[in-house]
Amino acid sequence: MKIFVKIRFYWGAFIISFNTAVFMIPALMLFGKYKSTIVHHINRMTLFMIGGKLKQIGEMDKTADLYVMNHQGIIDIIGLEALQNNHIRWIAKKELFDAFWFGNLLRYGEMISLDRSNKAGLRKLIKDVQISKEELQRPVAIFPEGTRTDKQALLSFKQGTNIIAKKLALRVQPIVITGSKKILNEHDYTAHSGTVHYIFLPSIEVDSSNEAWFDTLQKDMQEVIDAELHDHHRSR
Repeated sequence: MKIFVKIRFYWGAFIISFNTAVFMIPALMLFGKYKSTIVHHINRMTLFMIGGKLKQIGEMDKTADLYVMNHQGIIDIIGLEALQNNHIRWIAKKELFDAFWFGNLLRYGEMISLDRSNKAGLRKLIKDVQISKEELQRPVAIFPEGTRTDKQALLSFKQGTNIIAKKLALRVQPIVITGSKKILNEHDYTAHSGTVHYIFLPSIEVDSSNEAWFDTLQKDMQEVIDAELHDHHRSR
């Protein structure tokens, strides 16, 4: 059994890499006008091929400027892209843009690069999000924990998300994701079939006077994560 779930992990990793390199990147290069639709349908195919299903709870706010999510691994992104077709721009660390295949995917998808080692990185990020909102009319997605984790408790949220949302007066929708690491667990290199749940929480209108919003956001998301485990035995 242990061998099977390990083999399944590497199969899933292969499918993700193959579909990205052979289908998604060339399609984005050739048919850039249809970026969102391309990403949506290929991710749906990828999720199906690795035995994943999706469940949506609540409604996605199509007027939100920023989607804020907990993070466990690559399935978080694949699943949300497969679930909706809202032309999201993802914020990703600069190192991922330097990767051979996925770097091309991020560049051709016009995603946002974040350089954590550079003090000017936050200023650039604010500018990029502002352009996304005012010029491109594309919502932005971010993982405020800053990295993936296999723990139930949320890691402390990075203050960059708070600063950007207040400075640009963004409309923020939190999304709680559970079950993605069962599909492809990047911590212990195992994989299973299963369902990823996306729980859309009420949106928040952020302004500079609302100092407590960011702490409240993390608290509310943690409460939903804990309730999912307690009531439905769904871990994040």
